[in-house]
Amino acid sequence: MTVDVRTKDGATAGTIELPESIFGVEPNEHAMYQAVRAYLAHRRQGTAKTKTRTEVRGGGKKPFKQKGTGGARRGSSRSPLNPGGGTIHGPVPHLYSVDLPIKVKRLARKSALALRAKESNLVVVEDFTLPVAKTKDMATILKALNIDGKVLVLLPSVDQTIVKSARNIPGVTTFPADKISAYDVLSHGKLLIFKSAMQTLEQSFGTN
Repeated sequence: MTVDVRTKDGATAGTIELPESIFGVEPNEHAMYQAVRAYLAHRRQGTAKTKTRTEVRGGGKKPFKQKGTGGARRGSSRSPLNPGGGTIHGPVPHLYSVDLPIKVKRLARKSALALRAKESNLVVVEDFTLPVAKTKDMATILKALNIDGKVLVLLPSVDQTIVKSARNIPGVTTFPADKISAYDVLSHGKLLIFKSAMQTLEQSFGTN
């Protein structure tokens, strides 16, 4: 697949052949679903906890005598049936982790990237730098490239000037190209990829 390479002013500076090993795959919906599910599961803390009747303070003394009250027998005032008692089958701390094979993770990332390319929501831009971190400069570049909404900017490496210039623009996220997940791609409607980041992206998948 061939796409135009744009300058930061919006002009066309040539074309680039997208790596067939990444952008030529058929998007696999199930792999993307599994990757997003695993990503969201790993974000959960899993720290919810309630006390059982053995952990609630008090209740050591028998609340009333065994016989003669006409009511049910009670050995503790901390029974789950009483106010102030413990909880039956309450939540306990645990992990929400979902393990995925490496091949599934790679397929999900490739599928997400290929999907954005097939939708024509991928823009490749000539590498550029900014003299100072200024939100207005980055916003002007995005406007010249006719990009709006939620945008994922893929850099060849961390560039603090660009990161700081983009972080105050709503919906714009910057990432090194080799650090993204399928969730990062799918949660943004458009991709802005630096030309040299294409090689970084390709190398991140290894030889397999």
